[in-house]
Amino acid sequence: MRVKLARALAPERLDIEDDSHRHAGHAGARPGGESHFRLTIVSQAFAGKSRVERQRMVYALLEDEFKAGLHALQLQTLAPGEGR
Repeated sequence: MRVKLARALAPERLDIEDDSHRHAGHAGARPGGESHFRLTIVSQAFAGKSRVERQRMVYALLEDEFKAGLHALQLQTLAPGEGR
C-alpha cells in the first residue's frame, strides 16, 4: 500500500496506521488485522481536487488491496498548505 501510494502520488507526507484492532468483531475485520487503516496523505496531486475526487484517486490505486481483504480506509487527503 505504501509503495503504491508513494509512487503514484509523490506525497510530502504519508502516514499509514493499521487500525484493525479497533474493529475486532466488526464486519470485514480479520483475525490477523490489516483490514482497517487510517491514512493521512499530503500531495500536490490533490491540489484543485474535491474531497471526493481525492478519495476516488486513493481507492482506485488500492483496488487490488480491497479485492484481497482491505475493508475500510479512514482518509485525510490534503494538498500542501492545507490544514492538518
